[in-house]
Amino acid sequence: MSEEQKDLPMELPPGPKPRRAPTLYVIIGFKLLKGLMALLLAWGVSRLTDDNHDGMPDNLPAEFQKLLQLFHVDPEKKFIMELANRVAEITQNDLHWVVIFLVVYSLFMLLQAGGLIFRVSWIVWLVIGESAFFIPIEVFELVRKHAPAVENHPHIFAHPKIYVAILLVMNVAIVWYLFRNRDRIIRHHHH
Repeated sequence: MSEEQKDLPMELPPGPKPRRAPTLYVIIGFKLLKGLMALLLAWGVSRLTDDNHDGMPDNLPAEFQKLLQLFHVDPEKKFIMELANRVAEITQNDLHWVVIFLVVYSLFMLLQAGGLIFRVSWIVWLVIGESAFFIPIEVFELVRKHAPAVENHPHIFAHPKIYVAILLVMNVAIVWYLFRNRDRIIRHHHH
């Protein structure tokens, strides 16, 4: 080998083409959606914080009534009446804390999505931990005896616990997928 050839960088043979991770993209989309929804909700709640002289948001009960009408909810049901009473007790300070919580939660979800996009190794563990954290809570909600009467929910997707079940399945799938594929996902990015 001549001196000129020694100075040239050695070219490695091309390795196997990295496999795509479509499930990872679904998880990223789910995290982005949750982050953006929380941010939109924070913006909506912040618009309700019009100061009144007594420190109470003056348009909150009216906005709650509009929401009930939009979703065709019977305002005479016991649960809705109790919820309406609680909405009337919400203060400006409560709304400010809700906005802060929603913004922090949104940033947390967007951080997870961004970290997964760029395949940051510690983000995989953060997503696994965050998703696993909610699994026992969702299981508890599913087995809890306080369920609405089934006759009030004529089809399966109207039953409130179906959404908890869907979230539970999604969180278990996220934890299982990321834990099982964590090394491949991170190595996939570095090839």
